[in-house]
Amino acid sequence: MDAAALFATGFGTGLLAGGTSCAAVQLGLLTEAVRGEARTVRPVAVFLSAKLVTHVALGAMLGLAGAAVEPGPRIRAVLLVGAAGMMVVFALDLLGFGPARKLLRRAPDAGQDGDAHCAPERSGTKRPVVLGAATVLVPCALTLTVELLAVSSRSPFAGAAGMAGFVLGTAPLFGLVGVTVGRALALLRGRLTALVAVALVAVAAWTLLSGLRLGGWLPENGDGATAAASARFVSTDASGTQLIMVWALDEGYRPSALTARAGVHTVLVLRTRNTHGHTRAFTIPSRNRDVALPVTGETRVDLGVPGPGRLRYVCASGHSPGEITFR
Repeated sequence: MDAAALFATGFGTGLLAGGTSCAAVQLGLLTEAVRGEARTVRPVAVFLSAKLVTHVALGAMLGLAGAAVEPGPRIRAVLLVGAAGMMVVFALDLLGFGPARKLLRRAPDAGQDGDAHCAPERSGTKRPVVLGAATVLVPCALTLTVELLAVSSRSPFAGAAGMAGFVLGTAPLFGLVGVTVGRALALLRGRLTALVAVALVAVAAWTLLSGLRLGGWLPENGDGATAAASARFVSTDASGTQLIMVWALDEGYRPSALTARAGVHTVLVLRTRNTHGHTRAFTIPSRNRDVALPVTGETRVDLGVPGPGRLRYVCASGHSPGEITFR
């Protein structure tokens, strides 16, 4: 996934869902940044700027690490399953589950016991800068998912773009909360906790499913291939090689289920036409293989001589599944 696509993915994730979960987890830091401030616009802006800088730096480092180690599909699948588990732990923590809180070793959120604090500090930038930078140490569940995508990008520029998009996507909610609510925001958290926890569990389930797909660990289901699709997209060239054509579109792979002959030399032909989404990172889990596709063009993958069975494929982040049944 290139930098522009990862930025768009990160921004959409942050805008549509990340703001809520991050606001829940990082609520104490945000509240402390505006505590005692008569005018909250400036400290909130400083807080978010520091958060953006640290997350962009983290994304670049994660992308660089990905480029160095080139984690295969199975490794990324394990990371996704682990991220799903962490999201569940965060959800249990939000609900006050003792073992989860002990595991995370989290102290009570700053600002919730504001009456016990000393007098408000004078206005300045040091406190919002430190607290904004500290958010990188208290990631919300969806931040972890974007961090994994940054690793998978294998590019410091794409990794930085993804994290930048995510932070900018969450910025409107953070800004609204910090400016209009301030210290009183801490009083609302208890009412939102259950809703946020349910959302985190839902995202965890979605992430777990993606990890299981990417690892090729889901049980086989019924044959969804149609004879018409197989006849149209499976052919044989003059040399006797079986050609299987699959289109990688922004919304998924088409067709997503095909039937082909086993025991003959086979080439998978992947075609794209103005495709800019995550499907350009094509993955065959059983072969631990990733294939980067161009925006427009044709890419051929030699499958050798497949035996009877199923060959599954997904995008590199575990979405848009498809399969070829060899008989």
